Amino acid sequence: QVQLVESGGGLVQAGGSLRLSCAASGRTFNNYAMGWFRQAPGKEREFVASISRGGSNTNYADSVKGRFTISRVNAKNTVYLQMNSLKPEDTAVYSCAAKSTRYTSTYRLRNDYDYWGQGTQVTVSS
Repeated sequence: QVQLVESGGGLVQAGGSLRLSCAASGRTFNNYAMGWFRQAPGKEREFVASISRGGSNTNYADSVKGRFTISRVNAKNTVYLQMNSLKPEDTAVYSCAAKSTRYTSTYRLRNDYDYWGQGTQVTVSS
């Protein structure tokens, strides 16, 4: 069982930056690939970024590529999402997710993931 707790959301002006954190419980964090997803009001949850268990592989949605960076520090059981050049369309609840795996893969599908956090609100004003 893994518990995930996100933090770092808030209100920011367009063009600004935020860094989200996701802290995981347990001692086997490096057995999990991690992902960030977001859900805007009235829309389905969508993939944002993912990172492999060791951190060597990353994957991004086209809409955030070049602006967002996913990273992890396994010694701290934490994954991050650095968000730069934010746009109003980035406004959403951002959730992290964990997938138990023995492979160095990244995962883009919601159904791939085993555990989810509660989410943190990010609001970008124009």
